[in-house]
Amino acid sequence: MRCAFPALAAGLQVNLAQTNMASNDLPRTAIAETLAQSIAALDVAKLPQGVRRKCEELLIDVVGLAVTARSEDYVKSTLAACDDDGSCTAIGHARTLSAAAAALVNGTAIHGEDFDDTFEGGPVHAGAVIVPAVLAACERHGCDGKVALLGIAVGVETMCRLSMVAPTLTHKAGFHPTAVFGTMGAAAGVGAALGLSPRQLVDALGNAGSMAGGIIEYLAEGAWTKRLHAGWAAQAGIRAALLGRAGFSGPRTVFEGVHGFFYAFARTSGGDFAAVTDGFGTLWVTETLAFKPYPCGTMTHPYIDCGRRLGRRVRADDIVEMVCDVGEGTVHRLWEPLAAKQHPANGYAGKFSTPYCIAAGFVRGNVALSDFTDEAVCDPAVLALAAKVRYRIDPQNPYPKNFTGHIRATLRDGSIVEERQPHMRGGAHEPLTRADLEEKFMLNAKHGGWNEARAKAALQLIAGLFDGPVELSEMRG
Repeated sequence: MRCAFPALAAGLQVNLAQTNMASNDLPRTAIAETLAQSIAALDVAKLPQGVRRKCEELLIDVVGLAVTARSEDYVKSTLAACDDDGSCTAIGHARTLSAAAAALVNGTAIHGEDFDDTFEGGPVHAGAVIVPAVLAACERHGCDGKVALLGIAVGVETMCRLSMVAPTLTHKAGFHPTAVFGTMGAAAGVGAALGLSPRQLVDALGNAGSMAGGIIEYLAEGAWTKRLHAGWAAQAGIRAALLGRAGFSGPRTVFEGVHGFFYAFARTSGGDFAAVTDGFGTLWVTETLAFKPYPCGTMTHPYIDCGRRLGRRVRADDIVEMVCDVGEGTVHRLWEPLAAKQHPANGYAGKFSTPYCIAAGFVRGNVALSDFTDEAVCDPAVLALAAKVRYRIDPQNPYPKNFTGHIRATLRDGSIVEERQPHMRGGAHEPLTRADLEEKFMLNAKHGGWNEARAKAALQLIAGLFDGPVELSEMRG
């Protein structure tokens, strides 16, 4: 039959030719295959001490965060939505769940207060995804601490490396990098812990690509969905790994394919794919993870430091305006619409408002969990100062490779006062110590209702977890 629309027929032939050319032009060895071979070749006994130390620190941080959020409404809702009980631990709760549900609840709680670790090159929050996924899988399948350590190291490394392929483009496309890269990292980490073969790992990663998601529309009104992203990625990674182990086929070109992961979530099929595979297992970006001193968006932290220092130098009433030099990639999440950021809709929205965070640090001298309640963000003194904060884009700002802060305050007498913060405290340039993290853990556990004895017992359990069975029952209730 002849086509009644010759131009359409010609267009169809061109499109079919392009599709056939793309499908026939596949790499002999795909990125997922190279990555899977590197993962399968790893020996947990040969992990660098720095990697093990960072994984131990991640455990301390995430368990404390799960406890601090355990009675929050969003955690209660997540727990109530789970109808698949099992043998796995939801930290701080008596009820036990399936592995997927435990990963969902724990990941949501850990990421819920935005107080969790950050990889500055991404940025992504790895611990809230990878640790819940690997622990739940190991608890369900009777794995020991050594393979849990391997799984956490592999999952974090994979997730962080993926975030460096096309920096900032995932956020620009409207997706949350922790959600999309986390699903892949969790699949790799659980796959490593369960001993999947290279072929099974490739299938797990291929399947994970179709499970990833997480839009950033929560920014509009401070909705809860960002909190869900880490938990959802954790449980999706478990599903993807188990499907891969069972032989469910996934696309081996999931990363670089013309319809692949980066095309979908970063609007590009290019990028620096060497960042994923080069040196995997010998050069560990995991060692550079940053731990947060403030419970809010990571890129606000250097500006909070500047605001706190300004608060010790000048009075709020003397300030006419504060102008912040910022990286362009942070504007759509932390600065715009400016009027809404200067007056957050609720406590959660305040976590992603640089003007509010600066003003809170200036007026109150610090920024803590108590500064992100619905009542706290309505403080007239803080809002009056936040209304004086604006931004300008600095084309030389190093974001996302480094998170910096610069505030230039103009006073009523015409004088200028400036503060700069060259890096994020808690990051590679100024890391928190083990003592700092244990103090943070104790404060978070207290906030979540655990007494000192129980919190110290949990710290002791965490310290030995990688050297024995994955036994988490003491963290229930």
